[in-house]
Amino acid sequence: MLTIDGIPLHPLLVHAVVVLLPLAAISAVAVALVPSWRRRYAWPVLGVTLAGVAAVPAAKQAGEDLMGALERNGVQNPAIQAHGELGDMLLPIALGFGVAVIALLVAGRLADRERQAEAPTTKTWRVVSVVVSVLVVLLAIGTTVQTVRAGHSGSGAVWSGVGS
Repeated sequence: MLTIDGIPLHPLLVHAVVVLLPLAAISAVAVALVPSWRRRYAWPVLGVTLAGVAAVPAAKQAGEDLMGALERNGVQNPAIQAHGELGDMLLPIALGFGVAVIALLVAGRLADRERQAEAPTTKTWRVVSVVVSVLVVLLAIGTTVQTVRAGHSGSGAVWSGVGS
């Protein structure tokens, strides 16, 4: 199990997840709902989203290492198992959210080019952009909800004393 100055890596990485994913979700919803912001904020939104999504598997692996260390020390608790299961569910949702944000930024850029070309009969990318915007909003909500569920169960396990 990796530690930093004696602190297991998992709780440190979890803080990246619980800060970056909701921030990415709020940012992505903003650029999904206000298309003119996509040009200005695309790179920061993409950066926060990728950092938040990348933190999930890192926190998951560190959590599995921590759970293994606890089990070797005789600690087995259903609250820790439940937290692990909620964390496992977060990974595919976060990955889907990340892919949807990338798709939104690409579709938005192509829709802008389509609009600038003044092709009134061609609205393909504008329609795709709207559809992906709806998907981003739904996945942002799902990602945030699952982040809160997993984080709350983990903090509840620690603060009730089962993780010490």
